[in-house]
Amino acid sequence: MNTTQSEKITPRSQDYAAWYQDVIRQADLAEAAEVVKGCMVIKPHGYAVWERIVAELDRRFKETGHKNAYFPLLIPESFLRKEAEHVEGFSPELAVVTIGGGKKLEEPYVIRPTSETIIGHFFSKWISSWRDLPLLINQWANVVRWEMRTRMFLRTTEFLWQEGHTAHASHEEALEETLRMLGIYAEFAEGIMAMPVIRGIKTRAEKFAGADRSYCIEAMMQNGLALQAGTSHDLGQNFGKAFDVKFQNKNGELDYAWQTSWGVSTRLIGGLIMSHSDDNGLVLPPKLAPIQVAFVPIYRKEEERAQVVEKAHALSAELRRLGTSVVVDDREGYNPGYKFFHWEQRGVPVRVEIGPRDVAAGSTVVKRRDDGAKQVVPMAGLAEMVSGLLAKIQSDLFGRAEKRLRDNTVLAGSLGEVAEILKDATAEKGGGKFVMVHIADDPACDAKMKELKASVRCIPLVDEHGGPGKCIITGQDVPQRALVAKAY
Repeated sequence: MNTTQSEKITPRSQDYAAWYQDVIRQADLAEAAEVVKGCMVIKPHGYAVWERIVAELDRRFKETGHKNAYFPLLIPESFLRKEAEHVEGFSPELAVVTIGGGKKLEEPYVIRPTSETIIGHFFSKWISSWRDLPLLINQWANVVRWEMRTRMFLRTTEFLWQEGHTAHASHEEALEETLRMLGIYAEFAEGIMAMPVIRGIKTRAEKFAGADRSYCIEAMMQNGLALQAGTSHDLGQNFGKAFDVKFQNKNGELDYAWQTSWGVSTRLIGGLIMSHSDDNGLVLPPKLAPIQVAFVPIYRKEEERAQVVEKAHALSAELRRLGTSVVVDDREGYNPGYKFFHWEQRGVPVRVEIGPRDVAAGSTVVKRRDDGAKQVVPMAGLAEMVSGLLAKIQSDLFGRAEKRLRDNTVLAGSLGEVAEILKDATAEKGGGKFVMVHIADDPACDAKMKELKASVRCIPLVDEHGGPGKCIITGQDVPQRALVAKAY
């Protein structure tokens, strides 16, 4: 089979948005659900990546005392109206069920866009004393938000996510929880996804509807656009008051619970693709690759097959004992070139080639997916060498992404500078930057950025860009620079 990647994948420099879609298609991650507008089908390879994400995060949640639960998909419409800012923020995205069992419902149900309201209802039943706190709940679920413009994994009408919901006896405890979960997201993004992020607080105009303050992690994609990769919200007592989540404190007084919510979604897969993949297709960091190593036996004659395949299986068994996920591609009817292309497109970090001459020489050929480097490696000690190589690939992917973030973060001292820096940046052509500017936390300033088709992504929790200055719009004093960018 002589198909080449150049016939299949649009180069990033030509059309980044088309490249992104081509990578998803060629990697067999997902496809558009044409019969359900705005939705997608996550195919087995894509879902396997999501399962790795789920497993890594779920372990971290449980290590910090959170327990999984599940709440209804359908939420009474009146629940959303109990928190005015919340319903106003979500109203344009709601999908509403008005008929059930062939009859008009007395009260419509909203298909879950997020679960603060219905979980608040049950928290009010479960919490009565300070002894019941903290209550730490997580839910793995699907949600529906009616989107006008969709892009697979990044923004679809239905998507998968986790949403954490917790209740606490004091604001100090709730804020500690909010920042703890933000830290878990950041450590996961950098340590497992190999994707550097900026931790920050959202402006008042950009915070979650119904929260006191929202925190986020922002990542830079290869085209310089920002991707919000996770959020953690300090809900204050807003939902506690809306749903009467009261408890008796240690002084015997009634008080409202202080709550948090936090979540990440399948858009992380989009972040993986756009952080690491290349013009040859998908590149996955080893810690999230469903298959980390693919063995490809090479033979011409049938009598060579048994020897080569047997050796491949023996070597793969040694890798499995070290905890590596391995496949031996011993399919018949496909030539080696087809198999090389197949595993390259699926982002498998390492390929091991074994032919009759390799068996005779006691060696293999090992190829890295990320940079294409090949080397001859003795069979003796192959498992340990490949295990170390996977760790190096993980580190190198993070290093490249970190350098890209550093090289494409710039300072601006005026609105005109921001406009000039970002004027040509698009999802199709790239050219984006992270622009650090002094700007007031004022909805009018956020609106001014939107005129440039950009947004204030966050105010970094760690100030690395020069301290206080004058807002580029109002002229008032602000304590530090904020991150402005065009984003997905």
